[in-house]
Amino acid sequence: MVISEDGNSRSRTTMWGWLLVGIGSLSFLGFLFTAFISKLLPPSNHHLLAAIRNDRYYCYLVPLTLPVLVVAVYFHWLSMKLFRHA
Repeated sequence: MVISEDGNSRSRTTMWGWLLVGIGSLSFLGFLFTAFISKLLPPSNHHLLAAIRNDRYYCYLVPLTLPVLVVAVYFHWLSMKLFRHA
C-alpha cells in the first residue's frame, strides 16, 4: 500500500487498528460477563439474563480450549522446524 502525502492511508490504517482493538475488547468483556460475572449476580426475572446466568457452556469453554491450543502451538512449531530443515 502506498502512503499518500497527506497521510490519509496512515490515518485509515490507524482507524481500522483501533476498531479491531475495540471489537476484541468488547468480545472479551462479553465473555467475562457471560462466564463469570453473571454467575455472581442475583436471579433475575429478565428471560435473557436468566438464560445467560444458567448457562454452563462458557464456563468450560476456556479451560477445555487451552489443551487444544497447546497442541496447535506445538504442531505449528514442529511444522516450522521441518520446513526450515527440509
